[in-house]
Amino acid sequence: MIEYFRRQAYCNLWSNHRLLNTCSQLSEDALSAKRTSFFPSIHATLNHILIVDAYYIDALEGGTLGQSAFADETPYASIESLWPAQEALDRRLIAICEMLSPATLSADVTLERTGRQQIEPMHRVLAHLFVHQTHHRGQVHAMLSDTEVAPPQLDEFFMLDEAPLRQAEFEALGISEAQVWGALR
Repeated sequence: MIEYFRRQAYCNLWSNHRLLNTCSQLSEDALSAKRTSFFPSIHATLNHILIVDAYYIDALEGGTLGQSAFADETPYASIESLWPAQEALDRRLIAICEMLSPATLSADVTLERTGRQQIEPMHRVLAHLFVHQTHHRGQVHAMLSDTEVAPPQLDEFFMLDEAPLRQAEFEALGISEAQVWGALR
């Protein structure tokens, strides 16, 4: 599980980079246009991903951000300001996953909920977080289908044969195949 979560964290960084790069090509009107999805626009969905990431990553680090993470539903007015904030969160998540051990995977994480604390093992919080991110990135991907900008391919991360397709983005992110995969082919 440790290596799986590590690789998911790197995939998350890469997927968000690829998705936000595509979204940065849209006009502000296209980003905020009402669309069919759980959230009413691409902009709102991207902010939601970031807010929820901040909430869970803070909890995984032992922080107490809690419900204040949700005080502003759109803390970033533009992709230009949202993108670096998302990347910083993605790198914090990688750091958490780089430090995983069997003991930390089963350690309790306190999630500050309204009026209560929810205690969950770290491995369940990580699994939930990766599903949440994938779910909402998929919604943005679908919403992009209704714009002038084609949605990016988001499933070229895990296959060895597709390494050349992500090489330039890995270089831009300062990561490498060897860093992500180690000695595994």
